[in-house]
Amino acid sequence: MVALDIDGTIVDHEGRLPENVRRSVRRVVDAGVPVVLTTGRSWHATRPVFEELELPTGPAVSSNGAVCVQFPPFELTQVVTFNPALVIDKVLKEHPTAAIAAEVIGQGYRVTKLFPEGDLTGDIEVVSVDDLAGSDVTRIVVRDPEASDHEFIALANRLGLHGVSYSVGWSAWLDIAPAGVNKASALAGLATSLGICADDVLALGDGRNDVEMLAWAGRGVAIGDAVPEVQAVADHVTARFDQGGTAIELDRWFGRLARAA
Repeated sequence: MVALDIDGTIVDHEGRLPENVRRSVRRVVDAGVPVVLTTGRSWHATRPVFEELELPTGPAVSSNGAVCVQFPPFELTQVVTFNPALVIDKVLKEHPTAAIAAEVIGQGYRVTKLFPEGDLTGDIEVVSVDDLAGSDVTRIVVRDPEASDHEFIALANRLGLHGVSYSVGWSAWLDIAPAGVNKASALAGLATSLGICADDVLALGDGRNDVEMLAWAGRGVAIGDAVPEVQAVADHVTARFDQGGTAIELDRWFGRLARAA
């Protein structure tokens, strides 16, 4: 099985899919190997990439492992939720200016204040903090464009909450998910259902939310752009994204020469 992060691994940070990546993913599919998009994106933002790659019917992991689907046709196969009230209260005490969002599966987000343009996709509904804290969610997204990723790493450390998982993005973006839920936990369950062991999984990613996945997979490969803590857990570091790192790694195993051998 091949597990692929999306942003910075399949598409650039403008959302563009390079042709060499498209061709390389197609070679994996043509070899009969399952390709599983494994992303922090919500499902409604994952689906366009699934369709652009023209993947066959199969699974996808969204929301950092909290949401798993089978597509097409759409079937929700796993949803893991938690009560966000305590998390939201502690976040706003530590960082009162933060914007907070909760995913509405397949539709968009409910937010306490608007995020920077382009950060979130789908339908956006502004609600009160009490409304957002009033029902279980798959994850909470915390955002402050005036802060840095290092400040948000410090924020995550200060929160000290039990029963949830944390992941800090490239910017001042913090994902808070149910305890024990991450890309690796979702992939492990999926692999078991398919009769695949972790040793037979190739995973590629570049973000802090890929750490568990890269450590779990039999071959975890970090894109060359990844920050040092991500590269440190990988079995291999390929070239940077703009140097074709994703295609280079996939073609190592599924390129024409590999198949001929």
